[in-house]
Amino acid sequence: MLVAVYGIFALAATARAGVQIATKFADAPLAYTLSAIAALIYILATVALARGGRTSRRVAVAACSVELAGVLIVGTYSLLDPGAFPEPTVWSGYGAGYGCVPLVLPVIGLWWLRRTARREVRAAGGAARV
Repeated sequence: MLVAVYGIFALAATARAGVQIATKFADAPLAYTLSAIAALIYILATVALARGGRTSRRVAVAACSVELAGVLIVGTYSLLDPGAFPEPTVWSGYGAGYGCVPLVLPVIGLWWLRRTARREVRAAGGAARV
């Protein structure tokens, strides 16, 4: 389910950023560039979460962490200086335009990665390392 939600966000963010950059980039270059960056992070997280394995898990943790930082930084900045974002990004207002899912999704992703890592380590009989 988590991979499916990430996949939907990857598709939506990529399509939205592509259209925005192709049709009205000059109106809000910062917002549209951030939307494109968010799309790339969603794609990376989707692929890493779907693949599994140690390297993919590390990539997924990094992607979810960068995503969470982006949502928090852009969300806060967009509220403190609304003029900096004449058009919203995926992460503006903590993802309010998407029902705040962009704020919750990386938290759930990181939680899930940590939980499944512990479960795998317990099954192998070792100490947890993520």
